[in-house]
Amino acid sequence: MSRKLKSDKLLFLATLLLVCASVVMVYSASAVLAMERYQQPPYFFLFKQVTWAVLGVCLLSLAMRVDYRKLKQPIVIWTALGVSTAALVVVFFVPPINGAHRWLGLGGIGVQPSELAKVAVIIFTAAVLERRMDKIDQVTALTPIAAVAGLVCGLIVLEPDYGTAFTVLLIVAVMVFAAGLPYRQVFGLTLVMVPVLVAVLVSSDYRRRRLISFLDPWADPLGDGFQIIQSQIAVGTGGLFGQGLMGGVQKLFYLPDPHTDFIYAVIAEETGLLGATAVLLCFGVIVWRGLRITAAAPDRFGVLLALGLTMMVAFQAFVNISVVLGLMPTKGIPLPFVSSGGSSLLVSLLGMGILLNVSQHASADA
Repeated sequence: MSRKLKSDKLLFLATLLLVCASVVMVYSASAVLAMERYQQPPYFFLFKQVTWAVLGVCLLSLAMRVDYRKLKQPIVIWTALGVSTAALVVVFFVPPINGAHRWLGLGGIGVQPSELAKVAVIIFTAAVLERRMDKIDQVTALTPIAAVAGLVCGLIVLEPDYGTAFTVLLIVAVMVFAAGLPYRQVFGLTLVMVPVLVAVLVSSDYRRRRLISFLDPWADPLGDGFQIIQSQIAVGTGGLFGQGLMGGVQKLFYLPDPHTDFIYAVIAEETGLLGATAVLLCFGVIVWRGLRITAAAPDRFGVLLALGLTMMVAFQAFVNISVVLGLMPTKGIPLPFVSSGGSSLLVSLLGMGILLNVSQHASADA
């Protein structure tokens, strides 16, 4: 028997701390960039981030108050999938930005449909698995999930955005495995997917160069290895206590996109090992509490939904931080809650709002 509990306070606090850190660090990382590169006031990106943060916290608060079980209603699922898929198609009719069709302009504001698609796929997967968990060893049980995930990821790959597509596939794979997929089928899927991933990595000269630069960035320090080298310099010069807020040097046109994909490097340089570790601890708390909510959820849909949303944050944070530290090839995946950007922040906070609602219905014995 389950009873309604209060929302998970530690999860909410860790999320709020990361959002507050985002506001401070986005300003520190972007003030000079806004003036010199974009001819805007130094508060340009700060104002945008504060606006998105306020909207995101309001969205989180709203999601906390909507019973998560309403999300498995067909009208909700198909509306979310329909809107996100249609938006993923429309982006190809919009002029590319930096050679990619990832953004859709709405009233002068750029949004990434792939971010919304992640949550839509998670909700759909959780709902299908809840109904078909007892037949998960049958291929037909997973056909709808494979079809939807394949369609969404295929559109994201065409943008191109391989990092986000891989993240969506990984989240779905973890959810299916947690639902009880037999080990022999997991092994079989692995044997199929590994060659496909290798083929994707080596099929493009651009991706091959990224892989080579990851293995030996100093082979081309002013070219493909530039991002990794500058990021590692920023992390290394931070020391224990950092150079102080606004005191970082690498963000001054050495680090590419210091306020977005490489903001963790700015955090490490300006706040040192202590600040970088504090951010890691916040993500650790989110993953810990998310898994605890997963274990305590009162029904299968809640279990799988909580797991998917937790993995969404965990995988993105792991990939982003690994790229900054030079542990993975460069990928354009933002740091959840922290990187500058409205779409990522809104969707991440929406996910946490749903997760907090699941926690309200958790088992009292967990």
